[in-house]
Amino acid sequence: MNRGEIDGEEALLFENSPPPDTFHLAYIIYFTLGVGLLIPWNTFITAVDYFTYIYPSIPVDRVFTLAFIVVSIVFLLLIILIGQHSSAFLRINIGIGLMVLCLAIPLVVDRVLVNGKQGVYEGFYFTVLALAIGGVADAFGKGGLFGSVGELPKIYMIAVNSGGAASGVIISMLRIITKSIYPQNAYGLRKSANLYFVVSMAVSIICIFCYNLSHKIPIIRYYNEFNKKAIEIERAQKITSPAHSSASNWRSTLWKILHHVKFCGFGIFLVYTISLSIFLNLISEEPSSHYLKDWYSIIVITAYNLFDLVGRALPAIYTIQNQKIAVGASVARLLFFPVYLGFIHGPMFLRSEVSMIALSSAVGLSNGYLTSIIMMLATQSIDIQHAEMAGIAMIFFLSFGLLGGSTASWFFYLISSRR
Repeated sequence: MNRGEIDGEEALLFENSPPPDTFHLAYIIYFTLGVGLLIPWNTFITAVDYFTYIYPSIPVDRVFTLAFIVVSIVFLLLIILIGQHSSAFLRINIGIGLMVLCLAIPLVVDRVLVNGKQGVYEGFYFTVLALAIGGVADAFGKGGLFGSVGELPKIYMIAVNSGGAASGVIISMLRIITKSIYPQNAYGLRKSANLYFVVSMAVSIICIFCYNLSHKIPIIRYYNEFNKKAIEIERAQKITSPAHSSASNWRSTLWKILHHVKFCGFGIFLVYTISLSIFLNLISEEPSSHYLKDWYSIIVITAYNLFDLVGRALPAIYTIQNQKIAVGASVARLLFFPVYLGFIHGPMFLRSEVSMIALSSAVGLSNGYLTSIIMMLATQSIDIQHAEMAGIAMIFFLSFGLLGGSTASWFFYLISSRR
């Protein structure tokens, strides 16, 4: 039942208008959930300075990325295949709980085993395990959240996306603060990393309360009931149709959903392949600056996160309604690759601080805007009872984009290491 095409019996579902979002409470909660569901990933990536110090012989940023993403993709695939047998409510609560666990492990390992010393590689294996748990949490939490928010008006998809970008800004601000107050030695790096993880754990715990509160808000209850009635109507229609097994019906429905989102899925795959491959190289190349010195890479990454946040909020002002234009814009972002290579390896006049910060900002702005637009196009144009699975499928494509970006960054790393 498409939300834009309701008539006949289905109009009964709209006997009452949706209640107002009093004090924008639902928006605030979904924004907070967006922060919490992406803050673990941002925490591990931002703490890469400390992990690189204690595990100097390992490219930890790329190993962490692969461990997180591969596990997330596997569990997203399982949810897509058997997700009809579980509730989004349960998956999201499990996901957030696992996020708290994955953030606690590095703190315990650092306290009990590593103690800031270099070369204690047993600690590295536990940290990779934490990333794998984070990947499971990401599949359950983020997959479930983007699926469930697809059943709501688009403003809540913007809230979740903006919250995800805000998590990067929060961690970047923490990095700036810790760099200002702690010495840039082993002690300072350790204190900074521990602070990131403590703050992120606190945010994740807050998210547990926020998510369970959200179901008591009238506007969320309204759309949840709307979705339940839509599912009941679809089931009633299937009963009157020729008999098929439930598994056969699910495979047919799943195929229709994937067919519906395939172009948006390709677009989001490209967006994140391009963004992550450039982002990982920005934080690992450690570009030098005569003026900004060791603040340079921090400013580059903060610029990316700030403009990513701006981009994700922009659809509240202007939205691209045409799927072809949105996907075409994703393809056009391939031009960032030659621009990036030109800034890194090209003539000296291109290798300026202004050029790199401008590139980082442009990548972040376009990443944020297209993420919000494509996710809305995929979930808002499908029957509401299928919006949850459409959202999960889009996160699956997004995760494959992260895997593609991680693989591309390995390619750049291997090229650089041979020079």
